[in-house]
Amino acid sequence: MTRLSIVRHGQTEWNLHTRIQGSTDIPLNSTGRAQAAEAGLRLRAHHWDRIVTSPLDRAHETARIIAGELGLPGPEVIPALTERHHGQIEGLTFAERQRRFPDGVAVPGLETRQAVLDRVLPAFALVSAEHPGESVLVICHGGVIGTLIRSMTSGERPRQNELIANGSVHDFVWRDGRLHLEHFDATLRTVAENTHYTG
Repeated sequence: MTRLSIVRHGQTEWNLHTRIQGSTDIPLNSTGRAQAAEAGLRLRAHHWDRIVTSPLDRAHETARIIAGELGLPGPEVIPALTERHHGQIEGLTFAERQRRFPDGVAVPGLETRQAVLDRVLPAFALVSAEHPGESVLVICHGGVIGTLIRSMTSGERPRQNELIANGSVHDFVWRDGRLHLEHFDATLRTVAENTHYTG
């Protein structure tokens, strides 16, 4: 068994303004750097063997900050952990997306949730095979985390009031060849504070 605790990166300006990031490489803002440091402080309560990250800058910088707080070596970059590709809606707000691509209208270039699972789960399998029995921090994205949680709960979670907040930590284990959700870090936010799954 390998413990995989998945942390959503800190805030970016696009998160702040509810723009859909997807695979667009947007850096952390000052709030995001503070969120990463706060996450690192919270994570000191547990032992961690290593840290891995998506290649996108917002995740990689979050991972570097957390590694510094925990005294871990620099993060290993795993390309398969990049955010879900959102195609032609990247850069749009949710309201703009609804106007251009209302419900039921296909978005060109939008990666399916199944395609996300098809690249992320083998990456976790490999990490777990290489580091059995270890506790691994994984820094990635709201879309990836949400897809994993939906898959593991048959779509029952995240619930309406459960947002995958920047800096939140979600505990999984890889056991018997499968990923299992152990703890969802539910964070209630008002609509004005909503950072949703913009990547």
